[in-house]
Amino acid sequence: MTDQHGELDAALERVIDAARHHLAAVRAAQGRIDDDDVWQAYVALNNASFAYDEQLLDAFGEVTPWDVESIDPDEADERFGAAEGVEATDPHPRVISVRQRRDYRVPSVAALIRAAEAARREGTPEEDEAAPVEGVGEAVLELLQSGDGSLSALDVPELEPLDGVVMVSEVGTPVDLESFDDDDPVGPFQPAADDRLVGRLDEHPFLDLTDEEHDHAGHHH
Repeated sequence: MTDQHGELDAALERVIDAARHHLAAVRAAQGRIDDDDVWQAYVALNNASFAYDEQLLDAFGEVTPWDVESIDPDEADERFGAAEGVEATDPHPRVISVRQRRDYRVPSVAALIRAAEAARREGTPEEDEAAPVEGVGEAVLELLQSGDGSLSALDVPELEPLDGVVMVSEVGTPVDLESFDDDDPVGPFQPAADDRLVGRLDEHPFLDLTDEEHDHAGHHH
């Protein structure tokens, strides 16, 4: 039994080491998506956890709360395109920018503010009092924040959709929001010299159709 104890201790140490390496890789990546070191550390942590779970099951018939399956590191590289040389041969750009604008008419300011205040109350803890919504702009921001953050949060009767446009561009570098002031209306949307516009979709609302139909219909020129 002592051998089994030793093996379990060693397996647990491997989990702890792998977790530390994973954390270090995540910190080093600073939020970069698809970072190779993070992915490799993730696979190592996953597999160390899987091995420990299996050994615990064999030794004591007990399991950990981790619901993991073993990942083959070679297959993982192929599946997630993290293998060496893939980036060099991939002809497609890595960063796509989608800029969207949609305008709305407000038939009744009072009705819109009421809807926004109801949304704010719903998101405010009961013991706190929700601050009043002041103005149309704040009302629209409140609806976006209390919804899912996308423009579908504005599909409410209190807002009448007007024309909109979606622009898709291939860009060299992703937007760095820290480099723009919060009140800069142009900076984050300004195309860079090397951005390439792929195309645009014009959205025309059809108010006599249902929301879902008008969304589909609006994506044709």
